[in-house]
Order: sequence, then C-alpha cells, then structure tokens
Amino acid sequence: MTPTSIGDLALGMMLRTRNAQIKAQATTLLQELTSGRKASLPDRFGGDLSHLADIEQNLTRLSAYSVAAREAAAFTDAVQLGLAAIDGTADTIGSSLIILTQATSQSEVSHAAQQAREGLSTVIASLNGSSGGRSLFAGAASDSTPLRPAEELLGALRGELAGLTSAAEIEQAMESWFDDPQGFRATLYTGSDNDLPAVEIAEGQKVALTRRADDPVFRDTLRFLATAALADDPALTVNQSERVALLTGAGNGLLNNHRALIETSAEIGAAESRIEDAMARNNASRSSLEQARNALVSVDRYETATRLEEVQFQLESLYAVTVRTAHLSLLNFLR
Repeated sequence: MTPTSIGDLALGMMLRTRNAQIKAQATTLLQELTSGRKASLPDRFGGDLSHLADIEQNLTRLSAYSVAAREAAAFTDAVQLGLAAIDGTADTIGSSLIILTQATSQSEVSHAAQQAREGLSTVIASLNGSSGGRSLFAGAASDSTPLRPAEELLGALRGELAGLTSAAEIEQAMESWFDDPQGFRATLYTGSDNDLPAVEIAEGQKVALTRRADDPVFRDTLRFLATAALADDPALTVNQSERVALLTGAGNGLLNNHRALIETSAEIGAAESRIEDAMARNNASRSSLEQARNALVSVDRYETATRLEEVQFQLESLYAVTVRTAHLSLLNFLR
C-alpha cells in the first residue's frame, strides 16, 4: 500500500481549520456555561420551536394577567380605605347627633352642624379618591372626579329648602332632591352612568368593580350629612326645636345606613379574595411554565464544564502539534 503524505501548505490549512472549529466549540460551551441555556435552540429542537413558542406565549399572557390583577388589587385596597373613611365619618357624626335633645343650645346646634359640614367634605373627598390615576367611584369616567365640592351641594340645597317650615318637610324635600335625576345627579354627580369595565385577571376570570358615587348607599350618606350641615343655616325658616329634630333625624339616618356600608365593604372584600386567588393561580401557572421552559432550553452545567475541559485539552494538543510541525518544517528547510 502506497503511503500518502500531506504537504506543508495543506497541513497548515488543516491545522488552522481544526483550530477554528475547536475555538468555536469552546466559545459556544463557555456561553452555555455562563448563561445556563443552550446556545442554538433550533439545533436542539431540529428547527421546530413551536412548543417553546407556545410556552413563551402563555408566559406573556400570564404576565399581562398578573399586571391586571396587581392593579385590581391596588384599586380594591383603595376602595376599601375610602369606604372605611366614609363609614367611620358617618358613624362618628351619627353617634354625636342622636344624643342631642330639645334642651340643646343654639351654640351646640351650630357646633354639630359644623361637624357635619366637615364630615360631608371628608366623605366627598373619599368618593373622589383615585388609584393609579383612575377614579375609584366615577364608573367608566375613570379619568374624572365624580362629585363637586360640598359647598356647591349645600348651595343648591338652600334654594330647594327655602320657605319650608318643619323638619319633616325639609327631610322629604331632601330625599326627593337626592332621588331626582334633575337634583343630585344633575347638580353634584359628574361621573359616568356606566360602570367601570370588568378586568380580566386570569384565564377566563374577570372581576367587576361597579360601585359609583351615585349609588343609593352613598347618596343616603351624603343626604343625611347635608341635612345636618344645614341645620343651623339662616336660610332655613325653622325654629330651634325643628333644627334639633333635623340633627337627630340625620344622626339616626347615618347610623341606620351603617349596615349598607358594611355590605358594600363585604362586596369589595369578596372581589379582593377573588383577585388574591387569581394571583396565586397565575403564579403557580407561571412557575410551572418556567420550569417546562427551563427543561427545554437549559444545559447541564456539570456536563458542559466537562466538555469545555475536553475542548480546551484538544486546543492545547492542537497547539502542541502545530508548534512541533512548524519546527520540523523549518528544520527540513534548513537542511
């Protein structure tokens, strides 16, 4: 058999080619060892990345659900804080009003009315609250506040109550005005007639937050506070005993409305619970999908490190051969 030989030029080219191949392998392995991920996913999956793409799509959708759920959770937290402020104000003022008697002095009436005016402003401020730039109680008009200032409300009511001479007449007029679309809604309410759209917080699950500042539970609170706030108003042509009757009647109304406020808070609490459950499911699903993705794209770091050592040894061996070959070629040339 005739032996074959490789010329110096061909040998040099072969060594350079092999050197480039080994360096490329080392670079790829070093990249995989550093990142923990396969460098070329198409090679790993034979060009079919559909399963991995499906996982990535599901993770993107879960991320959107998580953002929506966190925003909904912050929104409901703010609503609960607003409800707590409203209920606390109504309870405090209501409790102070029901203890008044016919022996109550004019100064005490004025003090009670002043407290009611302050409480009215507090409740309106709570109903005008926002979370993340969205109004809590304005319905679909989430970029606007739902109620005008307390003084505008009281100013409108003074005109409605002019000439009435008894607490009963005033209370009836107040109830009619707050229920009349041309009264409260046209004068004070600036929110939307439509509820805030439901938010999708998980696959197939939405949460709806439908409470608005024009709901009966809030209108009643505002009505009783406004009644008490006007009890000492000189525009009312009623005597002292009727003014006291307005205050005690408003106090009873505020306390009786407490149950409706608690039920509203419980309704929001149920929504908070659903949001928390959805967030937990989203987190569990995301964890499962991330594990599945990692199983597809990750590399065994120990195995990769071992292969990198082998490639480095090959590279060192190639360098040794290259150096020895170069020396032999020079010796042959000198001979």
